[in-house]
Amino acid sequence: MADQAGGQAPQRILCHGATGSGKTTLARDLGRILRMPVHYVDDEFGWLPGWVQRDQSEQKALALKAANAPQWIFDSAYGPYRQDIIGRSDLVVCLDYPRALSLYRLLVRTVKRIKHRESVCNGNVETWRRMLDRDSIVLWHLKSFGPKRRQMRELETALGAERVKRFSRPRETRRWLAELEARASGLRS
Repeated sequence: MADQAGGQAPQRILCHGATGSGKTTLARDLGRILRMPVHYVDDEFGWLPGWVQRDQSEQKALALKAANAPQWIFDSAYGPYRQDIIGRSDLVVCLDYPRALSLYRLLVRTVKRIKHRESVCNGNVETWRRMLDRDSIVLWHLKSFGPKRRQMRELETALGAERVKRFSRPRETRRWLAELEARASGLRS
């Protein structure tokens, strides 16, 4: 599939944004549209059963091995290896949504997972206690939102619009995905 400028479409895509912004959903949709493999970092690299976080050096080794493939979509990249993944990416898609929106999405998602005992991250299950403890995903959102927003804007400035797409509203992201899907469908017809 060619990109809008008529060149080669990105083959390595990183989704970046605040916790709860919709990176995993975006990556899944991109994988479906572009027919590319998707790496879900929490499951593949980050968490082991029992909410044990994998050693950072092992996470990085696994992520870099996956990033050696010719095509991929990462739904995120943890800090210890984020720059490596950015460096190998053809495109970084940033979901720079307002804090209230990503926090609301995170809360709705977390409550739903707790209520239905949904399995996440290698069979782990979120609980009310986990949602409220010092390692809470909600507290992580509050601590990491500002730095992630700065990273996205710095990336856009440093790498330019050819390599970074930064969306500030979900409707912008949906419009872009619809355009990608239309182009992909047209090429497959």
